[in-house]
Amino acid sequence: MSCDEDGDDLKRKVAYVFSQEYIEKCDSLSKVPQRASMVHSLIEAYGLLQHMSIVKPQVATMEEMAQFHYDFYLEHLRKISQDGDNDDPRSNDFGLGYDCPVVEGIYDYAAAVGGATITAAKCLVDQTHHLAINWAGGWHHAKKDQASGFCYINDAVLGILKLCEKFDRVLYVDVDLHHGDGVEEAFNFTSKVMTVSLHKFSPGFFPGTGDVTNVGLCRGRWYTVNVPFEDGIRDDRYYQVFSSIMQDVHACFNPDAVVMQLGADTLAGDPMCSFNMTPIGVAKCLQYVLQWRLPTLLLGGGGYNLANTARCWTHLTATLLGKNLSSEIPDHEYFTEYGPDYSLEISPSCRPDRNEAKHLDQVVATVKSNLKHVV
Repeated sequence: MSCDEDGDDLKRKVAYVFSQEYIEKCDSLSKVPQRASMVHSLIEAYGLLQHMSIVKPQVATMEEMAQFHYDFYLEHLRKISQDGDNDDPRSNDFGLGYDCPVVEGIYDYAAAVGGATITAAKCLVDQTHHLAINWAGGWHHAKKDQASGFCYINDAVLGILKLCEKFDRVLYVDVDLHHGDGVEEAFNFTSKVMTVSLHKFSPGFFPGTGDVTNVGLCRGRWYTVNVPFEDGIRDDRYYQVFSSIMQDVHACFNPDAVVMQLGADTLAGDPMCSFNMTPIGVAKCLQYVLQWRLPTLLLGGGGYNLANTARCWTHLTATLLGKNLSSEIPDHEYFTEYGPDYSLEISPSCRPDRNEAKHLDQVVATVKSNLKHVV
């Protein structure tokens, strides 16, 4: 992000949470193998690391993870993790199985991801940095006592809880293809955290929640915002909806800090074959949030075309640093993964947009009407 040179508004300091050990742990996740290394290597190849503070992540303790997750869930995760025990009959009760397979060392992975997001949040709480990044985080489906949707721990919730130690009002913005159900559920009953999720919502699509009518409960009523889309949405229409709703969210809720989950499974070319976005559209949404100049924590999430995910998060890193990147992918360890064009850009596919303008207008109107209740 560019900075004003007026003396009062110093260049915004960016914390980039990284260690080689952390990246290697994240590379072991079976659903996105080597993705963490691909993302980091491309960011490094473009020379972006020199414009950020590299902050070594701490590993989350059991006590830190228990700020959200139940002790008995964490204890079970640790027990089965030690030997990759797939036969424990209680594992099914904890959501461990097909989507979240039991593998040796999975507890250590969860503690590493949770600790990295807490570390990033701490950079904002301590006011040493204005922005903080953990691209290997953003696992938004995990519940208090359950793994879900490739997510063993909800690092996004842990990051928000850390920010709540200093900031009265924290806004969570989720632009992953899937509904951020775990984060929404965690803060359903509070007015101190507002959750905003834009996602695909259609019968049979995981996790099956996130209708526009879900607005929070009790004291948290109206502090949950859901924006459901159909397949095929492109950059322009997505940004139109996003900016219109976020304008009202900011005005009504007036947050002190922001957590933004930037899952890359909305991109054209993702195996999910749903939305038709490009990194340019996602970056416009990010820029809209950055213009508020609030302490902001950025997290990854979904993204199953690994090269495109690396393209996207590298583009977003450059966006918040105010840097323009060459279209040509620089030579680096994973260079061959970017063929045949070896270009940073992603083109939308010819997939039709199933979102009717009338319906989207109705969704936006409903959300804006609901936000009028926020105090």
